[in-house]
Formats: sequence, structure tokens, C-alpha cells
Amino acid sequence: MARVLGDALERVALCIEYNGCRFNGWQAQKSPKVSTVQETLESALTEVADSPVKLTCAGRTDAGVHATGQIVHFDYPNPRPEDAWVRGGNSNLPASVSVRWAKQVSPEFHARFSATARRYRYIIYNNPVKSALLSGQVTPHFRSLDADAMNAAGQQLLGENDFTSYRGAACQSSTPMRDVHQISVKRDGDFVIMDIKANAFLLHMVRNIAGVLMEIGEGIKPECWAGDVLALKDRTLAGVTALPDGLYLVAVSYPEEFALPVIPAGPELIRG
Repeated sequence: MARVLGDALERVALCIEYNGCRFNGWQAQKSPKVSTVQETLESALTEVADSPVKLTCAGRTDAGVHATGQIVHFDYPNPRPEDAWVRGGNSNLPASVSVRWAKQVSPEFHARFSATARRYRYIIYNNPVKSALLSGQVTPHFRSLDADAMNAAGQQLLGENDFTSYRGAACQSSTPMRDVHQISVKRDGDFVIMDIKANAFLLHMVRNIAGVLMEIGEGIKPECWAGDVLALKDRTLAGVTALPDGLYLVAVSYPEEFALPVIPAGPELIRG
């Protein structure tokens, strides 16, 4: 709940889009030499609020990872119109970060703990020639990928499972159990797009799933390998961790009672 220091503080939720290429992830760091999305956004919003702003996010993204639908909340003492956070925030932000919408919310709303699901997209540029214009925005893969085989393999990961084989070595979660609601892989021209939604994700979980599915798509491993890896519960027996370049946090789900705006998932470089 929102803190009360003398006068009650108001709570606002924001939807944030950012290009993660030049940031060392979302979370603020102790070193002043490290640029993070959180610190950049807090600095911009502090100017608007005329008081220090501390943000809580729905999901901490790693270095090089992007977002089109990151959700944050913060409490503030000075009332502002919702559009002031959008216009004022964006006027103080670099081109790589944007506030997409702002909404006053109840004190019960929490960007992380109220979320019921997170949705990511992983975008692969499947072409034998690299793209200069898409550098950092997609993961290049030069050998042909079978998106249908990748999609079929991904269905083995649906439901609540122990994702030990798909978690990063430095993961600090108390449990490897996660519930994957949906996963699809489709081709759109030279793009192969993995779309995955779950209640929550472990460290590098999406990138590790992408690494396994790309080996299957290339024909190196059979479709059943995705499920075999899951059952082994051993990260060392899985595939490589895919690059962060093509990974986007595109949406976060919340109970309808909060009535948050719904916008297209993005990113704009793909359709749908």
C-alpha cells in the first residue's frame, strides 16, 4: 500500500517503453558509471514531481533487453494530472525511453505483486545477411529455421513445471516452478517470433527457451528435445542462452479491477 507521511501519498502507474541497448538492465546500480533504465526514469520523473521518485517495476529486465509494456508504480505527495506524467516525463527522458501512458491507481495496486502474468516476445532475424538497421533490436540467425517445428516443440513447455533446466545460474528465485500459459512461434517474412506468456519468469528463462528452440528449428535436435530438457532439470544439459538483443517485455496482465489501459504489444518493427 502507499505510504503515509503526514499527508497521504497518491499512487500512479505508468507504462514504459525502452530500448535496452545502452542500459545495464532495469535495476539501479551502486556504481554511478552504470546507466540503468530505473535511474534514468526516476531522474526524469523527479523533475516532474518536484520530489524524489522511487519506482517499482513489474519485471526487472537484463542488460540489452527491451520493453514496450513495462509497468511501474510510484507514490508522490504533489497531485499532477495523468497527462503531466506522460508529457513531463518524456520531455526529460532520452530518446531511448518513453512513457506511453499514466493512470492514477488505488493504494492496493502494486506493479509487481498485483501482476497475474508477464508476456515476452523474442524476435529472430532469420536471414543469411545481417541487418545493419536492426542491429541490437533483433537476434540474427543466419541458418534457416523451421518455425513450425519450433512452435510444436514449445507446446511441451505449457503448464506449471519445474524450469530448472531453463533458469540462469545466478537466478535467486526460491523456486524453479513457473506456469507457462501460452507459447507460440511463427514466421513473418525474415522474422521468426516467439511469443510467451507465464505467471512469472526465472532469470534468462525466455532466452534459454529460445536457445533450445533455435537448435530444434535448425534441425540439430528433434522436437521432443524441448520436453526432454525440461524433464532433466539440469541446466548444463540444455542449449545455449540466446542473445538479449531480440527480447522484449511486451505486456503485463493485472486484474480487471485496476482498469489499466490496453495497448498493442509491439514492437513496431513487427506486425500483430
